[in-house]
Amino acid sequence: MTDFEKLAELLLPNTLKTPDYYENLYQSRNLPEGAAVTRIAPSPTGYLHLGTLFMALVNRITADSTDGTMFIRIEDTDKKREIEGGIEDIVNGLEHFGVHIDEGFTVEGQKGEYGPYQQSHRAEIYQCYVKKLIEQGLAYPCFCTAEELEEVRAQQEKDKIRTGYHGKWAKHRDITYEEAKALVEEGKPYVIRLKSQGSEDKKIVFTDGIKGKIEMPENDEDFVLLKSDGIPTYHFAHAVDDHLMKTTHVIRGDEWISSTPKHLELFKLLGFKAPKYAHVAPIMKLDNGNKRKISKRKDPEAAVRYFIEQGFPAESVIEYLMTIASSEFEAWRKANKLESYKKFKFNLKKMSLSGALFDGAKLLDVSKNVICLKNSDIVVKELITWAEEFDKEFADLLKRDMEFTKKIFAIDRDVPKPRKDIARYSEAKEYAAYFFNELFVPNFELPENISKEDAVSLLKAYKSVYDEKDEQSEWFEKIKSICPDLGFAPDTKTYKANPEAYKGNPGDVSTLIRIAVTGRTNTPDLCSIMKTIGKDESLKRIDNAIATFEA
Repeated sequence: MTDFEKLAELLLPNTLKTPDYYENLYQSRNLPEGAAVTRIAPSPTGYLHLGTLFMALVNRITADSTDGTMFIRIEDTDKKREIEGGIEDIVNGLEHFGVHIDEGFTVEGQKGEYGPYQQSHRAEIYQCYVKKLIEQGLAYPCFCTAEELEEVRAQQEKDKIRTGYHGKWAKHRDITYEEAKALVEEGKPYVIRLKSQGSEDKKIVFTDGIKGKIEMPENDEDFVLLKSDGIPTYHFAHAVDDHLMKTTHVIRGDEWISSTPKHLELFKLLGFKAPKYAHVAPIMKLDNGNKRKISKRKDPEAAVRYFIEQGFPAESVIEYLMTIASSEFEAWRKANKLESYKKFKFNLKKMSLSGALFDGAKLLDVSKNVICLKNSDIVVKELITWAEEFDKEFADLLKRDMEFTKKIFAIDRDVPKPRKDIARYSEAKEYAAYFFNELFVPNFELPENISKEDAVSLLKAYKSVYDEKDEQSEWFEKIKSICPDLGFAPDTKTYKANPEAYKGNPGDVSTLIRIAVTGRTNTPDLCSIMKTIGKDESLKRIDNAIATFEA
C-alpha cells in the first residue's frame, strides 16, 4: 500500500465503495443522439427568484429543442442558509409557471433513476471520489485554521500577490502520511483540498455555448473539495453529480465563468468527460442610470411571487422571459399567435451576451396580448382563482352570479380583434367596477363641446328611443336619429364636412351616454355593457345623470 493509499484510508476509513460501483449504478439514458440533458441546481435558501425561473426556462427549452430531458437537483450543502419550505417553494413555483421537470424534485416527490437528487443525501458518493483522488496523490488534507488562512491572505495583499491557497502558500500541499497521521490523532480538524496540476502561466480554451471561445488562465488553486464536516463544496459536488447524472449541458449564470477553469480541471483529474458550458447573462435593472443585477433586496419583481400576487398569468411571465431569452422570439410570436412557445426553435447561440434589462412596461404589453387571446370562460376561472387568494371581497362579487360575470368578461373578447384592457388580474376590479353597484363610482365630467343643458336634452331623447333588445348597429342608429333635432350632426362624415354647423357628432353623444352609465369615457362596446347591466339599471343611471346635470 502506498503512502497516498494509506492517507486515503486514514482520512476516509468508512468510505468502502469505489467509483466503479457508482459508474455501474448510473447508466446512460436511452435518448436520441444529440439530445441534451440539462439541469437546474438551486439552493433552498429563499423564494423562487426570477433569475432561477429564467435559468430553468432556458434549460427546459434547450432540452425540448433536442428531444432531451431536464432535471432539478437541490444543492443544499450550505445548511446554514437553508430555509424551511425552500425546496417546495422552488418546485411549486416552477410548476406554476409551466416549467415542468422530467426528473428530480417534482410536486409529486422525487423521481428518476439518478438520485438522490439532493446533495446533502449524496455525501458517501462524493467521499468515494475524493478518496480516489487522495489515493492518486491528487488531493490532500489541509489543517490550516481560519486565522492562518487570513494571515496568508493579508500577507498576499501586502505583497500585492494574487490571493488564494496556491503554490508556496499551500502550506500542507506536500504533507506526508506520517505528518497527517499525527495531526489527525491530535484531533486537528481538516478539509480535503485538490492538489492542482495547473499553472496560471498556461491557458485553457473552451467554447461557451453562448459567448463562444473563451481563453483563461489554468486553475492553480488548491481549492477545498470536502469541508471539515465531510460535505463537499459546490465545485466538487457539481462535477461528480453532473458526471453521474449524465448532464450534457451546464447552463448557468455568467458569474460562474471565473470558476470554469476549476471545474474543467476537476473533470480532467476525475477522468470525466466535461459537459458543454453555457453562461447566461443575468437580468438587469436600471438604477440611477446604471445597470445592475436584479436584486432580492431591492426589487419586488425579483421574487416570482410578485407576479403571482399581481395577477399576471403564468404564460405572460414565460412569454416575456422568452423575449429576453431570444431576440428572434417576438418576430416568431407575431407569425404564430396561437402556438405554444415550446414550438419556437430555440438556440443558445442567439442569447444576449450582456444582461437584458427588466422592462415592466413590456411585460404589461406582453401580458395584455396573452390575456386578450383567452376566451371568457378561462379569464373568469383564472380571475376568480387569483381573487380568492388576493381579494376575497371581489371574488365573492364575481361568484355571486357567475352568468353575469361571464357576460362581463365576454364583451369585446371572443372577436377577431379583442380589446386589450387587462394586463394582470389585479386590474380587473377597476376594469369591471361599473358593472357592480357596490363598486360603481359615478363621474359626470362632460366633454367640452356638450353643455349640461344639451346633456339633459340628449339623455332624455335617448331614453325615449332606447330598446335593450337592439343589437349594436340598431343601437347606434337610434343615437344618430336623435342628433339632428338637438343640433348634432347625424353622422361623422356630415360633421367633418362642416364642423362649425354642429355642436358635435354621434360619437360625442355615445360618449355622453357612456359617462352616464359607466362613469367613464373609454370602455368596451357600450351596447353590450348596457345589455349586461340591464335596462332598469342603465336607465336608473341615466336618470341620475340627468338629475345631476339639472341641479
